[in-house]
Amino acid sequence: MTLSTSAAGRATLMAREGCRLTAYRDSVGVLTIGVGHTGRATLPRVTAGMMISQTDAEVIFASDLAPFEAAVNKAITRAATQNQFDAMVSLAFNIGSAGFHGSSVVRRFNAGDLGAAADAFLLWNKAGGRVVAGLAKRRAAERAQFLIGDPTQCDAACPPASLLKRLWLVLLTLHMTR
Repeated sequence: MTLSTSAAGRATLMAREGCRLTAYRDSVGVLTIGVGHTGRATLPRVTAGMMISQTDAEVIFASDLAPFEAAVNKAITRAATQNQFDAMVSLAFNIGSAGFHGSSVVRRFNAGDLGAAADAFLLWNKAGGRVVAGLAKRRAAERAQFLIGDPTQCDAACPPASLLKRLWLVLLTLHMTR
């Protein structure tokens, strides 16, 4: 079954990435604009000083998201919940399709070890070879998102509780990343 990112997943990913309408260099020096658009996945190519509208940013984001959804659907060999899929797309969007495909998140998920797959999100906390606090917080939020709806896999970082309490944890983590 082919999944697509849910509306909540898209909104969460947009919040994680942020939206900047003028090109800037990210933490490792890559020109970026809109919602994490680098021009690597889809056009347009990002140039220094480039400016776009909010509508342009949203259109580019929708276009950028499709290849990462396809990459996640191709990489996983077992059924995923919507939240698992959304979290994996968020990771793939940030680390690239090749990085995602070869990741321990995919290997552990495909092996059926959901707890280990969730923990593997936390390994992707570096940029340019160094740990980045913002990435560590993002990975914790993706891990929590992945575990929502699977109380058998929750631990102290994602306590077994009502769905609303777990959603609050995700939102709190997102707030901390800003």
